[in-house]
Formats: sequence, structure tokens, C-alpha cells
Amino acid sequence: MSVFNLPDLGEGLQEAEIVAWHVSEGDHMMADQPLVSVETDKAVVEVPAPYSGTVTRLIAAVGDIVPTGGALIDIATEGGKDAGAIVGDLGTAPKPSATPAVRRLAVERGVDLAGITGSGPEGAIVSADVLAVAEPQRGEELRGVRRSMARAMAEAHAAVVPATVMDEAAIGAWPEDEDPMLRLIHAIGVACKAEPALNAWFDGTRRQLHDHVDLAIAMDTPDGLFTPVLRGADSEPDISGTLAGLKAAVQDRSIAPEALKGATFTLSNFGMIGGAHALLVVSPPQVAILGAGRIAEKAIFTDGQPVPCRMLPLSLTFDHRVVTGGEAARYLAAVRADLETPSIGEEG
Repeated sequence: MSVFNLPDLGEGLQEAEIVAWHVSEGDHMMADQPLVSVETDKAVVEVPAPYSGTVTRLIAAVGDIVPTGGALIDIATEGGKDAGAIVGDLGTAPKPSATPAVRRLAVERGVDLAGITGSGPEGAIVSADVLAVAEPQRGEELRGVRRSMARAMAEAHAAVVPATVMDEAAIGAWPEDEDPMLRLIHAIGVACKAEPALNAWFDGTRRQLHDHVDLAIAMDTPDGLFTPVLRGADSEPDISGTLAGLKAAVQDRSIAPEALKGATFTLSNFGMIGGAHALLVVSPPQVAILGAGRIAEKAIFTDGQPVPCRMLPLSLTFDHRVVTGGEAARYLAAVRADLETPSIGEEG
């Protein structure tokens, strides 16, 4: 018999939340069949069975947050287990009375595990046992995407020195059916070539400029914020189709973890919901994010006379540790100039 532990899922992830088990106690499973689905930073990952055998105990319950290397499941094997699997022999280590996630929950709730009789398999203490004796608490613990978002925002706040410049683009020359998202993406590509300092990564010591634009698109969902990455946004021939695919993958939670990583710049088109300008959050190692507000009609002066015109508010937040105010202003001016042309590729 052996214990299968949560494997290293890559990208430096230190923990994952159990979303669903695909086997039950007593089931015979085959190597590589779906074993368990876990949620990491905004993505649901399916972990396969490491080898064939019979499930004798599910150690981690749905909803538990398990650290990398933490125990997941007991498996009875025939003829020994795969030597390459990440396991621990029960004969050489005592069974814990509670998983690491349950122990952490007990610490958070101020519960002494020594005084609890476990209701789990073989007397193991499970989350429900801890919650049954804990002091009632208001609210709920953040899980999944919102937990990841909270951690990312806190890390950004601790690292970045943000500054913001704002402007408005007069878009009265646009055709009535012009897609603001496509225009914004094109303008970002133009501006990144005009002022490369904002299409960069900074780790606190070294700056890396990029010659391509991998654009993170902020997407609002009931579960929290997703930022899928549009690869080669400055050269992708089918922006509309690729965006639709990313949006669908976010909505049905099928998006791959790799599709949420590696952005060189971020766009937040929050004006689709509401708001004009914003102080945005830069996600390290990126150094800038562009926000587009709600399009509204305003009066502008032409030849001394007020003329109604549709205006698009723009907010550019940047990391002032590595981007100068002049670089940010030139970048925003390039975005505005491209947006104010009648259509992509035309002069104003």
C-alpha cells in the first residue's frame, strides 16, 4: 500500500484546492486515468492516476487546500508501485490524524486537534470536525480564483510603485460599427513599438524589453478576475476569433494554466461595464496596464465652436521604479493618436 502525494504542477505553485475526485474508495483504477481535479491559480488541472491499484482511502476531501507534496490518496497496489511516483510508504511513516489543510484550518479557527474525535476514515480528523467545534465566524474563506486574485493584488501592492496618467481620445471619426476592443488592441501594439519601455518585465533588478506584445485581457466573471493572454497581439491575423476562443475557455473554465501566464502588457476595458478613469494595478513582472473607460459624447471646440464628439477615456498606470513619466506620456500619446484615426491603418 502506498500514499500518492500532490505532485509538483509546475510554475512554482505551492498548493492546490481539491475540486472533484474522479474515483471513490474501493474503486480499482488504471494508471493514467483521471484521478482528481485540482484548482491552482485560476485554472483547473486534472491529475492522472500514477499507477494501477485499488483506492483504499481518499485522504484529502473536496474543498481541502493541499500543499505540493501533501497526501492525497491511499492506493493498494499489486506487485509494487511505480518507482517514479511521488509516494510515501505507510510502513515507514505514521498516518497523520489530519491532513495539512485540516491542520491549517484548525490553527486559523483556534481549535486544538488533540480534543477532537475524527469522523473520517480510520478516525482521521476532517474539515467538518474542525468546523463543528470552531467559534462561528462571519463571511467565508476566499477560494479558487478569488483567493488567487487576492494574493496577486497583495503581491503587486507590495512590489510596484504605481503612477497614472490619463487622457481622452476623440473617436468621432470611427464608423458606427467599429469594435472598440479591436481598436484598443491595435493601438497598444502601435504604442509598444513607439515606446518599448512599457512593453517590458522588471524583477526589481533587471529590465527585459520585448519585441512582441503578449497582451493580457482582463475579463470579469462571477468567480473573479481572469486575464487570458492574447499571444502576438501586435501580429495576430485573427484577433476577433482568438479573443472569442479565450472568452469561451474562461467562461467554461477549460482555459489552460499556460494561457494565463507570460503577458508583457495588460488591457482592462472596464468601460464596457462603467466608469471613466481608474487607478489600475500593475501585475509584476509587467510594468504597465492600460484602462479604457466608458465612451461618452462631449463637447469639444473646433475653430472656436463647440462640437459634439464621442470621447474614449484612457488611464495608463505604470511602475515608476522602471518607467519614467516621459515614457508613459509618450506611450499614451501614441495610443491616443492611433485611436483618433478613422480606422486601423488610416491617417487622421
